[in-house]
Amino acid sequence: MANHLQLGFQDASSPIMEELVEFHDHALMVALAICSLVLYLLTLMLTEKLSSNTVDAQEIELIWTILPAIVLILLALPSLQILYMMDEINEPDLTLKAIGHQWYWTYEYTDFKDLTFDSYMVPSTELPLGHFRLLEVDHRVIIPMESPIRIIVTANDVLHSWAVPSLGVKTDAIPGRLNQTSILTARPGVYYGQCSEICGANHSYMPIVVESTPLPHFENWSSLLSS
Repeated sequence: MANHLQLGFQDASSPIMEELVEFHDHALMVALAICSLVLYLLTLMLTEKLSSNTVDAQEIELIWTILPAIVLILLALPSLQILYMMDEINEPDLTLKAIGHQWYWTYEYTDFKDLTFDSYMVPSTELPLGHFRLLEVDHRVIIPMESPIRIIVTANDVLHSWAVPSLGVKTDAIPGRLNQTSILTARPGVYYGQCSEICGANHSYMPIVVESTPLPHFENWSSLLSS
């Protein structure tokens, strides 16, 4: 999860988030190269080493026409690749339905018969020592690690958004509509998120907690909860 004064992303815990972080670094390097080139040209013009005759030359005009096209290609190709990866869902091992309410989440494990529960934020007055304020919930989402999970997101009243930054997922929850995304956790851990669409007075009080566990632990948990 995020730390105080953190400027970068949270640690990537899924292949999609790793790709997003790499693309962010790639885009920053391209932006740095552009800024350096512009600063260099400005310096040449201020020192009168670059005259108006040079700027009007056909070779220069050709360069500043082709160069932006190359930059756009360098940004567009990896961006489109990531977009297609985020929309791709290949034979998920588990389907989870997340339903947004004012102001809590309901989760349904559709592959199980009676595995449904509501997830509310734990009030600060009831928070155990060492837990995170405004982020802990009474029932966590438990998923098996290294397994593709399909998340179906919808809402029961107003717009919500199911978002977990370290997993690289943010999907709008719209009443009367089903949106889907997929996640795959690379390692066991606890990942925190929040509703990312303003949904009313208590919008800030409907956190999301996803716990990734080994498959045997998930099977034990699901059998206990559904029994």
